[in-house]
Amino acid sequence: MSEKLIIKGLNPANGEVTISGAKNSVLKLMAASLLAGDKCIIHNVPELTDVEIMLEVINGLGAKTSYDKKSKKVEIDSKNLTNCIAKKEYVSKMRASFVVLGALVGRLKEAKVALPGGCKIGERRVNFHIKGLEALGCECKIDDGYVIAKTSKLIGNTVCFDIPSVGATENVMMASILAEGVTVIQNAAQEPEIVDLANFLKSMGAKIDGAGTSQITITGVRQSELRGCEYTTIPDRIEAGTYMSIIIASKGHGIIRNIFPNHLTLFTGKLLEMGANIKLIDPNTMEVSNDKRLKAMNFITQPYPGFPTDLQALAMALLCCADGISVVTESLYENRFMHIQELWKMGANIIVNKKHAIIKGVDCLVGTQVESTDLRAGAALVTAAVMARGETEIGALNHIDRGYENFVEKLRGLNIDATRVTDTSL
Repeated sequence: MSEKLIIKGLNPANGEVTISGAKNSVLKLMAASLLAGDKCIIHNVPELTDVEIMLEVINGLGAKTSYDKKSKKVEIDSKNLTNCIAKKEYVSKMRASFVVLGALVGRLKEAKVALPGGCKIGERRVNFHIKGLEALGCECKIDDGYVIAKTSKLIGNTVCFDIPSVGATENVMMASILAEGVTVIQNAAQEPEIVDLANFLKSMGAKIDGAGTSQITITGVRQSELRGCEYTTIPDRIEAGTYMSIIIASKGHGIIRNIFPNHLTLFTGKLLEMGANIKLIDPNTMEVSNDKRLKAMNFITQPYPGFPTDLQALAMALLCCADGISVVTESLYENRFMHIQELWKMGANIIVNKKHAIIKGVDCLVGTQVESTDLRAGAALVTAAVMARGETEIGALNHIDRGYENFVEKLRGLNIDATRVTDTSL
């Protein structure tokens, strides 16, 4: 049965929320565990449908897994990894699972991985992934919806990406761990999740320098030098940004715990520019509040450390009721404005011109029936709903479930009037 989320707007937030482990990090750590040939234990794993899909992918490769949801712990034993095929039925559901490609090539020297799926936010080609693996000595081809990569031996090389790609950086990092010699990734992605992956791999015995900068250097090691490890995932910066937005939208006050503030520096700066109040209580706890109408501002989404594309829709929702005219430019994904058609239903004044959205703030949004078009669009609609007069019904919650753990419970912990119900109209 389909479900929907009902939000009653204009109720100021008042409470606390604790941020879960980073979805965009833990999925990559799970894939990287395949390189160890031993048992890896990962802590701070959020209870998400994406995590369940990644476990299915890994189980299908012959590894043994267990997931203790109460303690947020995943164990992966890849000693008997034998299968190199990641099937369409799993990989097509979630793009992040495509990073098993690099781990399988590194460990087994061959892989057959289905082309990735996930949110339909735009074209996300795999050519950078293939280019990187070919530079390490792989023969790659695409056949019947699969990327097939084979090699007799991986040799370190210099890989230079035309633009920073998170997934391609991760795949090349994982493949090069067991390559002979030194691999240098130039114009590498710099996201905190890249640093987390590098730290996890180093805990296994890998030799990596420069993660978090535009040049990453990997010195290959032998399989016998890798070992299992125990590791704790970083907090989810996008989830933190989501609850910051919701608190501010509600004109309320909230405490956000378990965060790394330096992962949100630019986003926090933009919220302050809009007139929100944000301060650190301690190194991992933030106090967020707002008691007035926000001010318009402009931003362009860019690779980290620029404005995160994953927070673009949430910031746009805030700007729908801000004083003045804002311009939002989406430079990364051509279909990441799908939420605008839903915001229109709520009374937003937005004009779209190719990759630009021009937002003129209105007095108040109005609750109505809307649909999540992708993961972050769903969160943006919740942000809009808390600013709206009346009730907003948000459908297609499967998108939200991919990236937000205990979402309704956390909203209620912030005094947001949120109820999840079965949609009997379908």
